[in-house]
Amino acid sequence: MDTNIEITADLVRDLLQEQHPDLAGLAVREVAGGWGNQMWRLGDELAVRMQRMDPTPELQLKERRWLPVLAPRLPLPVPTPVRFGEPSERFPKHWTVMTWVPGEPLDHGSISRATHAADTLANFLQALHVEAPAEAPIATDRGAHPRNCTDGFENLLQAVTPDDIAADVRDVWDDAVAAPAWEGPPVWVHGDLHPANVVVSDGTLSGIIDFGDLFAGDPACDLAAAWVLLPAGAASRFFDVYAQADGAAIRRARGLAAMKSLFLMLMGQNGDRGLPGGKPNWGPAGRAALDRVLKGV
Repeated sequence: MDTNIEITADLVRDLLQEQHPDLAGLAVREVAGGWGNQMWRLGDELAVRMQRMDPTPELQLKERRWLPVLAPRLPLPVPTPVRFGEPSERFPKHWTVMTWVPGEPLDHGSISRATHAADTLANFLQALHVEAPAEAPIATDRGAHPRNCTDGFENLLQAVTPDDIAADVRDVWDDAVAAPAWEGPPVWVHGDLHPANVVVSDGTLSGIIDFGDLFAGDPACDLAAAWVLLPAGAASRFFDVYAQADGAAIRRARGLAAMKSLFLMLMGQNGDRGLPGGKPNWGPAGRAALDRVLKGV
């Protein structure tokens, strides 16, 4: 499959005309960002999610299957599929028309109402982190116990960690590796909570997007967001309100937050170098998150 198809507004309109002509008259506007998928605004209330670099449609198909199940019980807006676009001669990949989640991505915005944001994130994850059904997807590349992620951590530590804090970062990681494993039933996990996958408005969290990595497993993967997303000092409030994480889960989450922070720093470094997929503004966000991790709950 050609992964280099140029996706333009005209292409989006043509596809809508072919498969969903009642939507073809709505305004189409490109949304900046995106890698595996590219987003286009469709009118005021919808968006078109176009498979781009993802080699398979698995992530989109997962969202189609499960977001309509999860969305009604989640306390924040999430993108919900409303129409399916199937591969065609014009565009041999999947695309989905979804509801638009208003707000500004956190990697281009900020949180000023820390307590409100902590409460909002905790309530959202409380609602999401319920036992998943047997047919729920299982992660193959994320969600593992930190002890199974040591190679990735070591690579990131060597690539981007400043020398003056490397020992402290390793201490956090070693503590996470030593923490007991999740012993509860697999629960629904977003799987990729970072600043580009949440939206903010009025100084607080207002929506969660990009559920392509949704899986059933250990909630610690999502709990790392207490440091990755929230301002300094808000993690303690988050865990008080969430009220479902024991000490072991917090230790695993803090280690995973350290690794996620290093990943954001690497993406920022790649962006500064002009490498494909790099995100220059992720570097400062990652370093700020790492500083929060080192300060603890």
